[in-house]
Amino acid sequence: MKSTIIILTDYKGYFGSKWDSVPYRSGFNKLLLEKYFKVFNYKVKFVCMSDISTIGDVSGLNVLYTSSEDKGYHYKDFIEDVVYYLQLQGANIIPGYSFLKANNNKVFMELLKNQVFNSNLSLKSYVFGSLEEMMKKINKIDFPIVLKEPKGALSRGVYLAKTKNDLIKLVKKITKTNYFFHNLKDDLRSFKHDNYIKESKNRKKFILQQFIPNLTNDWKVLIYGDKYFIFERSVRNGDFRASGSGVNNYKYGSNCNYPDGIFDYVENIYSTLNVPNLSIDIAFDGDKFFMLEYQAINFGTVGYTKSDVFFVKNNKKWKSVKKEKCIEQIFVESIIQYLKKNSIN
Repeated sequence: MKSTIIILTDYKGYFGSKWDSVPYRSGFNKLLLEKYFKVFNYKVKFVCMSDISTIGDVSGLNVLYTSSEDKGYHYKDFIEDVVYYLQLQGANIIPGYSFLKANNNKVFMELLKNQVFNSNLSLKSYVFGSLEEMMKKINKIDFPIVLKEPKGALSRGVYLAKTKNDLIKLVKKITKTNYFFHNLKDDLRSFKHDNYIKESKNRKKFILQQFIPNLTNDWKVLIYGDKYFIFERSVRNGDFRASGSGVNNYKYGSNCNYPDGIFDYVENIYSTLNVPNLSIDIAFDGDKFFMLEYQAINFGTVGYTKSDVFFVKNNKKWKSVKKEKCIEQIFVESIIQYLKKNSIN
């Protein structure tokens, strides 16, 4: 065997996200992962998150991990501790810890986007940790504007504020931190201490993102190594959001209509981030592409399941190829490509 790959599983023994997994929500088939890694002379060792002490010296080890969307993100918080610890100990975390922190954390994702990409790839945005921070910049904000809570999928927690008053009202609602007795004590401090500034009662983080008018649809692209799966999502009637309209309303693979240049656009993002897998939401206003969001781990795979073809670049041209491999095989091949690309054994 060339080397060992550690795959961290959750408390259920599951790894990864797979739309049509059996049992329901059980992730990738671990036997298939072992089978396909063995083709490339890699041995797989599955380790539960809480059993990392059994690994021993992790320096230089290749470690794949899963994330979680548990209610309240309590277990996801534990996963972050484990993965960050392993990265500090010298393990080769795939993908890096920052992508785990960005998973279901749109504020940190937005910060990463702003760090890595320029305005030609990303929408103008603001991140705030309280209502008061936003109020200091309220006169610099262009309306309408999209308001996003940090967590949530299928367009949950995404709002359109058309005016300044709309925005203030919405932000007050989603950022409320109502701790009655704590707030009461803090109110009393303002009487006891001169010039005391009370704690905000609206200190949940959120994002404001540039609004793109008149969109009729957007696209999601799933990337596994050199294979690109695409599907089109129509904006819901009477709404401004495409995500969440229902998988049966999407157009997949060869049935998807997409603008010229979209694959080159997402390829640029993918190569810049240098991750093995990626899910990207893309908008197009008829002239320019915009990256709305991305995830590098634990993203939905309906785009793979429902697609009949994927797209690959050959001689600088994008061509469709019939999908014949299971997602476990495609996932493993993307990991192998990533290891080779980064000269990792």
